[in-house]
Amino acid sequence: MIFCVEDDESIQSLELYALRSAGFEARGFADGQTFFQALRAERPELVILDVMLPGESGVDLLRRLRAFDSTCDIPVIMATAKGAEYDKIQSLDLGADDYLVKPFGMMEMVSRVKAVLRRCKPRQNREILAVGDLVVDLAEHTVMADGVRLALTFKEFELLRLFLSAPGVAFTREKLLFTIWGTEYTGETRTVDMHIRTLRQKLGSYGSMIETVRNVGYRLEATP
Repeated sequence: MIFCVEDDESIQSLELYALRSAGFEARGFADGQTFFQALRAERPELVILDVMLPGESGVDLLRRLRAFDSTCDIPVIMATAKGAEYDKIQSLDLGADDYLVKPFGMMEMVSRVKAVLRRCKPRQNREILAVGDLVVDLAEHTVMADGVRLALTFKEFELLRLFLSAPGVAFTREKLLFTIWGTEYTGETRTVDMHIRTLRQKLGSYGSMIETVRNVGYRLEATP
């Protein structure tokens, strides 16, 4: 199920038609209130979220999505106005998985939806990555630190997974952008720094394991 949050009725109708024609189930919402009401009853595979909405903006709704354990890892594609560079950067910094610039074609939208779903698809085989009492379950997409479950965004989870899978390896910011955000991402590398900072904070005492490598990027040392 794909949720489309778009207050322009004609655009929303086109989005729903294109998604359904591509084989997806899709529902449309004109504002944040009806969107969050629907979230209480059904969890979508992905959300297409317009930035300019009546009441709460799409950016505000994205911030709310990322604040709750039940919705923090739902993939989100933001729809931004042409030339609204700040909206794109802010959305990506808050955890959006991709963005579309209006006006966009329906084929492009469907293509980006498929690409994000491929990147965010959980692994089928159960696999555990652990350092001490920091445990990442790749199948269940969960992180436990000293027995306490942590609420990470999808990007934070993928960063931690990458670091734990290659302890001691230094990753450049460009490499992290390419690996975690995908080849379509064209934002600034400061986005990596912001995600690393929030990941460290959420990891608590384990956050110090993620070291800054001067003039290079970041690496994980296997001892907290």
